[in-house]
Amino acid sequence: MDRTACSLVATDLDGTLLRGDDTVSDRSLAALALAAGAGACHLVVTGRPAPRVRPLLDRLGCTGLAVCGQGAQVYDAGAHRMLWSVTLDRELAETALGKIEAEVGQVHAAVDQDGVDGLTLIEPGYLMPHPTLPAVRVERREQLWSTPISKVLLRHPELTDDELAATARAVVGSLATVTMSGPGTVELQPCGITKATGLALAAEHLGLERRRTIAFGDMPNDIPMFHWAAHGVAMAGAHPELKAVADEVTTTNEDDGVAVVLERIFGTS
Repeated sequence: MDRTACSLVATDLDGTLLRGDDTVSDRSLAALALAAGAGACHLVVTGRPAPRVRPLLDRLGCTGLAVCGQGAQVYDAGAHRMLWSVTLDRELAETALGKIEAEVGQVHAAVDQDGVDGLTLIEPGYLMPHPTLPAVRVERREQLWSTPISKVLLRHPELTDDELAATARAVVGSLATVTMSGPGTVELQPCGITKATGLALAAEHLGLERRRTIAFGDMPNDIPMFHWAAHGVAMAGAHPELKAVADEVTTTNEDDGVAVVLERIFGTS
């Protein structure tokens, strides 16, 4: 893909644009500015819910749209409002959780509440995969369902993420979409909702085309986004399932993998 063919740059955050300390390097910021100077739009496409993304959008200088919550939310950062959102039916979520536990024993759960100011609630035993992200601990699981939610996050004390995700997909069926978005992060989201659905909605709103989109990611939850975009770039440390469908593999997030590709595309010859 060259600069004339690229008008939309879609980047995941964790493990992709962000370094391990939740920062964006100066080189990556400069590369995004280079793309913007050439007329390309940058869209964050992340599993994090909108309230957990706002501080990062501020640091990136993003005042437009962001795709959050694994595609369940299209958030307008400038107006601080949801352009579009869909919730996970709480009864279906509870039923899905019961089916998973019938197969693998007790799991520990958390939820992201819907809305621009929604909280992340965690039940006893659940450990946040990103300790820098704020969460509110509740005493009982039923308290997780107190308000509308965008997704459920699951952890198992013994199973690997791949094992838990595979079992969840086998038993959940059409109750929810199962995704794996990072270490210790297996999620249930509304059925049929993926990063691709949110990205498609945001692109349509902006008048941008999928055939001119480049996407960056590192985990299986980015696979639908890669299928939707014209060109998918996996990070060097990406999950094997994502590398298998990627058009190319760049360096790691710690080594500015996004910047390496954007500099090649948008840099002056």
